[in-house]
Amino acid sequence: MICVFVYGTLLTGEVNHHIAAPYLRHVEPGAVCGRLYDFGPYPGLVLEGEERIEGEWFQLDDEALVHLDALEEYYGPGQSNDYERVWVRDALRPEREGWIYVWNDSRGCAPIREGSWRVYVKKKS
Repeated sequence: MICVFVYGTLLTGEVNHHIAAPYLRHVEPGAVCGRLYDFGPYPGLVLEGEERIEGEWFQLDDEALVHLDALEEYYGPGQSNDYERVWVRDALRPEREGWIYVWNDSRGCAPIREGSWRVYVKKKS
C-alpha cells in the first residue's frame, strides 16, 4: 500500500478520480502547507509558505502509482517532468505522510487564495 495526498482533479468526485478509484482502499481528509495555483483545468501546488491546502489522503494499492505518474507526467528523478513526486507530511497530523505531486514554482499562474481546489472551482462557476 502507498499513501498519496491529492488536492485537485484526483479528489473524490472530481474529473480524474476514476484513475485512482480502482486502486483506492481508504480516503481521509488532510492538508499540507504550500501555495495552490490555477493552471486552468487543474491546479498546481508549490511547497512554499504556511498556507494550508485542503485535500485527501488516498491509501492505494502499489500498482496505482504508475497510473498516477502517467497522469501527472512524472517520468522519474532528473527527468523532464510536469510535476515532481515528493514525500510530504500532513500539516495537521504529522504522523500521516506520503507522496504528493508538486511544481517547483508558480509558472506564472494566478494563486488560488482559498487553499482548496473544490472551493475555488465552485466560486469560478
